[in-house]
Amino acid sequence: QVQLVESGGGLVQPGGSLRLSCAASGFTLDYYDIGWFRQAPGKEREEISCVSSSDGSTYYADSVKGRFTISRDSAKNTVYLQMNSLKPEDTAVYYCAGGSSCLDEYDYWGQGTQVTDSS
Repeated sequence: QVQLVESGGGLVQPGGSLRLSCAASGFTLDYYDIGWFRQAPGKEREEISCVSSSDGSTYYADSVKGRFTISRDSAKNTVYLQMNSLKPEDTAVYYCAGGSSCLDEYDYWGQGTQVTDSS
């Protein structure tokens, strides 16, 4: 069964850090472009980061550039999103997805993990 499972969300103070994980089962993440998305209350879902399967190139939305870092651990079949210098506006449900091309359509989605500003 193909599955993506996010974890690592929680309450965080402004300026704090969290590391989100996206673990895959039933398929190999290395063969897919993996994107991280978020959806805040009342807002549309946005793609905030992606890592390419072909050359490892990465994409970051302007809203997270310089603060968030995406990475792969092939041995663990997991992709991470390190989030530093968190802001209240980073509060959202965060999703990972796997597909053939960053910023394009994705085939597999996780269920999401909540990140909430605790201030």
